[in-house]
Amino acid sequence: MKKKFLYISILITVMMGGCQKDLLTPDSETQVSTLDLAQFSTVARIDGQVRGLYTGLRAADFYGGRYIVYNELRADNYVAQSSNSVTATQTYAYTLGNGAQEVNGFWASAYNTINRCNLFIEGMAAKGNAVIGDATGKNYIAEAKMIRAICYYSLLTLYARPYYDGNGSKPGLPLRLTGNSVSGNFDLARSTVAEVYTQVLKDLNEAEIDLPANYSTALNNTIRAHKNTAIAYKTRVYLTMQRYADVVTEANKIVPLVAPFTATSGVAHALQADITNVFKTPYTTTESILSMPFVSGTENAAGQSALGSYFFGVVLYSMNPTGIIADAGWKSTDKRRSFIGSRSGFTVLSKYPTLAASNYADYVPIIRYAEVLLNLGEALARSTTSVNPRAVALLNAVRNRSDATTTFLVTGFAAPQALYDAFLKERNIELLGEGFRSPDLLRLGLTIPGKESIPAVLPSSPLYIWPIPSSELLYNKLMTDNL
Repeated sequence: MKKKFLYISILITVMMGGCQKDLLTPDSETQVSTLDLAQFSTVARIDGQVRGLYTGLRAADFYGGRYIVYNELRADNYVAQSSNSVTATQTYAYTLGNGAQEVNGFWASAYNTINRCNLFIEGMAAKGNAVIGDATGKNYIAEAKMIRAICYYSLLTLYARPYYDGNGSKPGLPLRLTGNSVSGNFDLARSTVAEVYTQVLKDLNEAEIDLPANYSTALNNTIRAHKNTAIAYKTRVYLTMQRYADVVTEANKIVPLVAPFTATSGVAHALQADITNVFKTPYTTTESILSMPFVSGTENAAGQSALGSYFFGVVLYSMNPTGIIADAGWKSTDKRRSFIGSRSGFTVLSKYPTLAASNYADYVPIIRYAEVLLNLGEALARSTTSVNPRAVALLNAVRNRSDATTTFLVTGFAAPQALYDAFLKERNIELLGEGFRSPDLLRLGLTIPGKESIPAVLPSSPLYIWPIPSSELLYNKLMTDNL
């Protein structure tokens, strides 16, 4: 293998069928393979491959931990207890260059997963659908499209200007929609931000049509995509694009007009009475719309890359005493305060408490119903430019679940902006440690607050988004850097 191909963004891994352990363990990102149609020759092999697509999302540089870590550390809720560049201190301090590990690692991980999806879709068209049947084939292809959409959206949150800046006209990403199975010409210019979002929504809309309404087990309803997964994710995408009316349209498919807020089609998603149930065994509550599974003794959450390692076990980053934990409106009796604890003399986040001895076996949430309720509530307020009563009810649903002593009143908000701010704060509390703080600031064009000696980052600053990886600039001659 020539060294120059090791870090190209479209590296391909072999998608072999086999036992569940093999399918959920990330493969090497330094392999290049051909599209092997033999892997589409039996039902078992095809089933193994579609399950294996989720492996890419679980990789160390992705939802195995680091993607969430990067989006948390770019904001203001953590302070570094380590100066090791391997553990994302360059992200924390905004000193990233094109050659930084995190800049190259996440890009390679996401594009590797995209390429897996592309090859799988092509293999199904060439052979797999005839073997497994049209209905199941559509389900599986829809899962691949769902995963591809997650990858492109996630890349946009770090490497491209927010949608509001120029209404999506700024440079986005190379939009690769066909599989690459051999070393060759990797030149591809950047599509615009709007063009990439268009593809993300196309994949999600098509996935919604062909995904199953549900699976036969709570486990698969949590770790595999179904119709409500695509709908829920669209609410996130549209919120990021500030297309608030579209958020409302999508969310209304799975959120009733009035409480109790429980999805009436597909999986019966609902808030858990106790939020801590979402983050402990068996991790398969109806609030968990899509999570990445990690099981002690068989799979682990990428060791040092695991969320438990960063935020709880090793305490690479402790809670910022002037961050959201200092907010007086977040009461000490709020159940979500139970996630804030002490370890080795530091204030830490314990949403992911399983330690190295048990292979950091906590499931990692990608999207849950609480986020959908907050997406819908904020979109209702912003789309109507009002203190919308249903929006307030949705805000209360999330707050009251953990803090029954606080109830927001329509008359308590002097102006719509106060309600917008309340939603942003509630997201900061509810979704703490789940990778939302930086994307929330960027989608609204807000300054990223400073912390300790790290100054604030203005929306106009080149530091607001990441640079393009040096590997992509080197081997894709049509690629341009972020300025």
